[in-house]
Amino acid sequence: MYIDHIAIWTNDLERLKDFYLQYFNCKASDKYENIKKQFSSYFLYFIDGARIEIMKRYDIKERIDKERIGLAHFAIVVGKKEDVDEFTKYLDESGVIIYSYPRTTGDYCYESVILDPDNNKIELIASDN
Repeated sequence: MYIDHIAIWTNDLERLKDFYLQYFNCKASDKYENIKKQFSSYFLYFIDGARIEIMKRYDIKERIDKERIGLAHFAIVVGKKEDVDEFTKYLDESGVIIYSYPRTTGDYCYESVILDPDNNKIELIASDN
């Protein structure tokens, strides 16, 4: 078994799509639209086959910004520890919000955490943990 994709609600499909295309070298599907349900989405494809589905529905507007039960973050392997450092620095210089800078966590994972434009937490982790 493996995870095929995760899905994220957004109020700005194009902004979120552009973020992942720019910084994570994703490819995007054609935009899907269901006018009757007022739903639209893109699938974003990573090189290794993993996908993120970003979705918009016009009746979903509110975001909960506090920690809560449910999805807390997702993690993307960016390479070795040096790659985590370099990529985090690049994102910081590009204006991306850094939630936590590179460090070794209590469970011995080397990571940093960034926020996408909708404040979803993304762990950038080293493959050599």
